[in-house]
Amino acid sequence: MAIPSGSGTEVLKRGTFTVTDTTDTKIIDGVANHIYTVLSIVITETAGAAETFGLFLDPSAGGTDYEIISLATALAADTTFIFNDRLVLTGTDELNFKAGGTCDIDIVISYIDQDWT
Repeated sequence: MAIPSGSGTEVLKRGTFTVTDTTDTKIIDGVANHIYTVLSIVITETAGAAETFGLFLDPSAGGTDYEIISLATALAADTTFIFNDRLVLTGTDELNFKAGGTCDIDIVISYIDQDWT
């Protein structure tokens, strides 16, 4: 992705997701000529049972996954985990969440979307 040099937009966005199984959940599905800055991810276990989860960056959408939070990270019953380190994705990068088993987990993500198209 080239360095932005023209006009564009910068919008604060949020996404909400419910995860119930081990299928990868794309919480950011990147688009060419965009820069995404993750501000926070709130992960809450809502079924009353301990769960494990992981958070992965997939640059190039379909390439190698890079572990940001280990899939073995424990989330106790009825608790909340907050990831509030800054994370930058560019272009077609994907940010994926994966649960360790059958579960009921709610996710709220806040991020900045800079569009340079």
